[in-house]
Amino acid sequence: MKKRYITTIAFASFLFLFSCSKTEENQKAQLLETIAEFNIAFQNADVPTLESMITEDYIHTNGTSKAIQKKDWLNYLMKRRQQISSGSITPKSYSMDEMMVYFYGNTALVTAKIESQTEIQDSLHVNAYRVTNVWIKEKGQWKRAGFHDGKIQ
Repeated sequence: MKKRYITTIAFASFLFLFSCSKTEENQKAQLLETIAEFNIAFQNADVPTLESMITEDYIHTNGTSKAIQKKDWLNYLMKRRQQISSGSITPKSYSMDEMMVYFYGNTALVTAKIESQTEIQDSLHVNAYRVTNVWIKEKGQWKRAGFHDGKIQ
């Protein structure tokens, strides 16, 4: 009886750990898919999509400026969208590599390297950044709550 009890507990523990692992894999896959969608929207300055993908109390910090809130970041994106539409800037590439993802319940911390190329008045601007993103799962959807970058190139 005692041996059977121990076997049952061991099996239940294995199933629990296996299901936790699968849950985290699914959670990570969903988050990475959301990040890919976010990056495409950012490259194209798709303001409505980006607005739907950030939290109400979103904070955005660049290495060269103070932190700004959601409204100010969306205003920046609107200006960027106008520059793209007018042809004064042309995004050439935007990639996110070297990602590391850490989960803390419904919160994820994501670090990565971003490389971008943008043509501005016939001049190609190449940049690289180390970034940290904070993502929060709200009502089953991942939303970016915070961002910080530091230029590395």
